Amino acid sequence: MNIRSCLILYLLIPVYWVNGDELRVQAEASLRKGVAFFHSINAHGGYVYNVTPDLSRRWGEGPKDANTVEVQPPGTPAVGQSFLRVYEATGDQKALAAAKDAAYALIRGQNTHGGWDHTINFSKLDSDTVSFDDNQTQSAASFLMALDQEIDDERVTAGTKRAIEMMLKTQLENGGWPHKYPPQGNYHDYATFNDGGINDCIRVMIEAHRYYDDEAIEKSLRKAARFLMISQLPPPQPGWAQQYNEFLQPVWARTFEPPSVCPSVTIKNIDTLMDLYLVFGSDTLLEPIPDSLRWLEEIRMENGNWARFVEIGTNKALYYDRGRIRVDSLAELHPERSTGYAYETNLEARLESGRERYEKAIELGRRGLLEDENPELSEARVTKRLKTLADLMKDLIQSQEESGAWITRNDRFKKKMPEGERWNGQYEVMDRISSAVFNKNVSVICEYIELSKRLDHILK
Repeated sequence: MNIRSCLILYLLIPVYWVNGDELRVQAEASLRKGVAFFHSINAHGGYVYNVTPDLSRRWGEGPKDANTVEVQPPGTPAVGQSFLRVYEATGDQKALAAAKDAAYALIRGQNTHGGWDHTINFSKLDSDTVSFDDNQTQSAASFLMALDQEIDDERVTAGTKRAIEMMLKTQLENGGWPHKYPPQGNYHDYATFNDGGINDCIRVMIEAHRYYDDEAIEKSLRKAARFLMISQLPPPQPGWAQQYNEFLQPVWARTFEPPSVCPSVTIKNIDTLMDLYLVFGSDTLLEPIPDSLRWLEEIRMENGNWARFVEIGTNKALYYDRGRIRVDSLAELHPERSTGYAYETNLEARLESGRERYEKAIELGRRGLLEDENPELSEARVTKRLKTLADLMKDLIQSQEESGAWITRNDRFKKKMPEGERWNGQYEVMDRISSAVFNKNVSVICEYIELSKRLDHILK
């Protein structure tokens, strides 16, 4: 490095770095307090979405008692991943112990098939359902596999093996995954992209393929890749539906989810095809993408958004209330549907990101795209990112309670209605301790520590 480069780098380095990076010391102390507090509010090693500061109320998808934890993010697997990242960033053994407790909770709740429903009730461990909805079973499998790479623990290894075997067993013959398993004789049996179901399953199998040398895992991924190819609908609507029957026909799921072409699913599938391209390097996996990108551009609505459901044959937006009641616009839907379900979304940023990624794949090839997405960070880029994170870090440390908790004050959120009663615009306002906030804050702090260590290495 020449003198001019050294001077530029020195000027970019924050003052606190020259003084020994005091902020990193504070960051590690904040993580220790945060991990200790959050671990103290576990139930059988697991976690729900929210608790009140006095711990008198616990809830996730509805109220939860002290024997019930959430599997769905941001619950137990996501919190376990946060603990694991703290251990990887700092070497904190207490964070590793907390991660192991979360893993043991998941393993205790692993059902006879080797998967999970959306919650675990430790007073009644009798669930027989594997749910792939909302990254439930998938997040648990991902966490166990990640922890299995870090520690030598027979329980974790056995639980991980059962999870992988479950992923292989539940895959449909056509290569997709159902909404739930075992078969229930209804829409839960369909190959389901809704809420990223199949996409998250593929992500799990890509991780398994990276971690373990197993021919069955590779075969599963190839089946999944084929399913993505054959489930794309034909021109002039070359997108994907939310769910398919055994004849690869788009079909009804819930009574407000009609057979249709789904733009948000289509964008996710473009990204998943790219992920599979990075695994296998087959140009065939890129072939469905350009037509899908063009179709997505064509069907943008006048208000700048995209409809969740696009009518097959017409490209018209579809709006359904419960009971398969079709209405003409978003304004005519019941509030439960119009505000609780994304019938219209702005997909512009995701569409642009998908297009850029595809164009890079064409220009750079598989190896070039891998290098582009996993770059060696330069000194200047590390320092610039650290400056951004430093401001966030200071706010996080300042907002943390002495106990180690991050409390979201006067938080406003949708009220969970009693069984059988539809939500009609009711909200609650209260202080709460959120697993999602904890996970987000840990991610910021860990990134800061990881990059600061990298800069230390650069400057040596």
